Amino acid sequence: MARSRAIEVEEEAAAVPGTQALTRGIALLGLVADAPAPLRFAEIADRAGLARPTAHRILAALVEARLLRHEPSSQTYALGSRFLEMAHRVWDGFDLRATAAPELERLARLAGETARLAVLDGDGVLYVDQREAEQEAVRLVNRVGARALPHASACGKAMLAQLPAAERQALLEALSPLAAPGPRTVTDVAALERDLSLSAVRGYALSLQEAAAGVNGVAAAVLDRRARPLGAICLVGPAFRLDEPRLHALGREVMEAARRISGNAAQSAMTLTVAPRPSTVSEGVRLAVRAEALLGEGPLWHQGRLHWVDILAPAVHVSDPESGTDQVIPVEELVASLAPRRDGGLVAASRSGLRLLDGSGLGRVLAAPIAEGAALRLNDGKCDRAGRFWVGSLALDSTPDAGALHRIGADGTARVMQAGLHVANGIGFSPDDARLYLADSGRRRIDVFDFDLAAGTLANRRPFVSFAEGEGVPDGLTVDAAGGVWVALWDGWRVARYTPDGRLDRVLNLPVPRPTSCAFGGPGLATLFVTSARVRLSAAELAEAPLSGSVFAIETGGAHGLPEPPFHG
Repeated sequence: MARSRAIEVEEEAAAVPGTQALTRGIALLGLVADAPAPLRFAEIADRAGLARPTAHRILAALVEARLLRHEPSSQTYALGSRFLEMAHRVWDGFDLRATAAPELERLARLAGETARLAVLDGDGVLYVDQREAEQEAVRLVNRVGARALPHASACGKAMLAQLPAAERQALLEALSPLAAPGPRTVTDVAALERDLSLSAVRGYALSLQEAAAGVNGVAAAVLDRRARPLGAICLVGPAFRLDEPRLHALGREVMEAARRISGNAAQSAMTLTVAPRPSTVSEGVRLAVRAEALLGEGPLWHQGRLHWVDILAPAVHVSDPESGTDQVIPVEELVASLAPRRDGGLVAASRSGLRLLDGSGLGRVLAAPIAEGAALRLNDGKCDRAGRFWVGSLALDSTPDAGALHRIGADGTARVMQAGLHVANGIGFSPDDARLYLADSGRRRIDVFDFDLAAGTLANRRPFVSFAEGEGVPDGLTVDAAGGVWVALWDGWRVARYTPDGRLDRVLNLPVPRPTSCAFGGPGLATLFVTSARVRLSAAELAEAPLSGSVFAIETGGAHGLPEPPFHG
């Protein structure tokens, strides 16, 4: 009798009488679905606040219904195959226009601009729905039912960037030669491919007076369960209101709208969740170079200047931290990292490979570790003290396990030294050349390898430091003269130093949420320079952290770096 009364009390607490067990089961499914990795039984019970017997009964029922699957070897739970079966039925009846309508209305209100929904239709873009802001004073020509060229519109480019390379090439060949409806339309196929690569990395595409004079737009693809574009959602308006900085600030909002429409979004190395801002900025942190880099990266102290890149501009910066001057060298393709070259100048890890770099821009390709046409790009890189260049790669859409760590010899020979990386990022060598450190941002982990400098080989990969959700994501790193590992924590507002045995030694808070990489420079290599990013930060987040995209200098109080060795090729 007492047991029956307990059940009645539980049911009274439920939103709908008689649904207590169902509500708990749905909550457990949500816990498992939202977890970054499969959960053990005790973790599920504790997070749900359930008694162990109750949790066990509900989990057993969910496993029996194939809504969850239990992995005996790891004793963990993950979503089951029944969800895939049900998802097929959802997609079979998916109404893109009806589902997108609330997002169009929300975006139009948020931005005060026109929001549109488009699909690929043959070799063109068809606008299938639109919402205009109430205060919209400038009426755009294109309406629902109008068509646009895919290479000349934000919606079109967002969808092109998510198509497989062969399909995209076939579509563009059907349009050849590419027409130019606007004054800034890109009509060169190679230049368009570079633009689409940037769009894939950002997660959104821009149109800057490409569809028509005086009209700009920003769009993100709406993806189906196979990560193929169902359509695209965009904001479009007069260029004098939607200038390029505002388009980038709205890019995140458009991406989130696309995600909510289909429950899917383009993979990305760049997370969207920002940790709470620290109460104070650490002592010794100062602004070194004021900039608005979308994705500042790859700092390198060379010949008395700080060299760094903006991957998404794309551009190389040469800065004098003492005076704050900053020379910007535009380049024609994505560049992610830099290294000095023994014969003079620099080398750059670019979209097409390892290239020469001088004051006028990119030069010839020295090595191409990624096959032409592959949906991959190079990322962080460093030279070892034998003159070889080590560089990570990742998929443009950050598909898990598609990346690798490459070794490029002085003769230009490239070899994969570690495959199966998610987002290969920061690389560093210990002062005694016995270790190589490698950050895999997708796995929130820094690994360490035994390193043989003479042979240029790796062995005994093992975790060095792992980061929990909310602690930030390990990005670029550097190693100081004492063997300490400094790492920039994306979405964590800080850099941290770890001792060679993996213990947290210092944490330095910054005024920006997205530090990206760090390097020692200045007199005696005693200053730590930290790059940062502003891409995918909302307008509110940028208002809270207006220095995002700048470079910061930190007086570390005794730590200093080692000179970066040059590439011998």
